[in-house]
Amino acid sequence: MAETQIEWTDATWNPVAGCSIVTAGCTHCYAMEMAKRLEAMGVQKYAGLTRRTGKRTVWNGVVREDREALSIPHRWRKSRKIFVNSMSDLFHERVSDAFIRDVWKVMRETPHHNYQILTKRPERMAKLVATLIGDVLPNVWLGTSIENADVVGRIEHLRQVPAAIRFISFEPLIGAVGTVDLADIHWAIVGGESGKAARPIREEWIDEIYVQCLSAGTAFFFKQWGTWGKDNKKRSKKANGREYRGRTWDEMPTVPSAVP
Repeated sequence: MAETQIEWTDATWNPVAGCSIVTAGCTHCYAMEMAKRLEAMGVQKYAGLTRRTGKRTVWNGVVREDREALSIPHRWRKSRKIFVNSMSDLFHERVSDAFIRDVWKVMRETPHHNYQILTKRPERMAKLVATLIGDVLPNVWLGTSIENADVVGRIEHLRQVPAAIRFISFEPLIGAVGTVDLADIHWAIVGGESGKAARPIREEWIDEIYVQCLSAGTAFFFKQWGTWGKDNKKRSKKANGREYRGRTWDEMPTVPSAVP
C-alpha cells in the first residue's frame, strides 16, 4: 500500500484498517470499495471490514490495529510525504490510545519523513495530542476533512491541536462552506468527488475557499475537479483535470525546521 497516485503525498501507510461512516463526506469513500477488493485478493488485514447495502459497499464499523505495519516507515530510507491511514482514521473511537501513542513513536523515530494525518474526528485528535503525546513534532502535519458548511465546526477543534502544520481537506467538496476562519491553518486541499455516483462540485465553492486562503496566507492545493467538470458536465476525472483559474495549484505549507 506504499505507492499512491494521490497528488499531495508520496506514499500511504496504513497501521489501521476499517472505519465507519460519520457524515455526508463519507458516503462514497473510495476506501470502502478498496477494502472489499483487497479482501477478495486475500489480504487478511481487510477481511470482514465492509458489508453490502443495496448496490453499495459500506464500512461495518470493524476497526483493526496492525502492529506489523508499524515498522514500515523505518524501512523507507528516502524522505517521503506519508499519508497516514488512507484506509481508516487514526482517531476513530475504536483505535486505542496506546496504539496511537505507538504510531507517534514511529513518527518521532523517523524525522526524515513528513507525516500527514487526516481525520473526521478532530475532537479526539485535539484531546489526545494535547494530553497523550506531550510534544509537537515538526514532521507531523495534522488535518481534518470538511465537505460542506455542516461540518465547518471541525476547524475550531483542529485549531486547538498542538501541531507544526495544520491542514484542511475540502474534499469531496459537495457544498459551499461559507465564511470560515483559517487563522493558524497552514494548508488547504480542495477537490471534487469522483466515481459513478459522484456529487457535483461548483466553481463558486472553490472560489470561496481560494479567496479566504489568500486572505489568511494559507497554502492552496487544488487536487481535482473529479467526475463533474468546471462546466458542470460529467466525464472522467482525468478528462476534467486539475486546472483552476487557468493553472494548476500545488502549493504546500512551509515545513518548520523547529517548533517553538
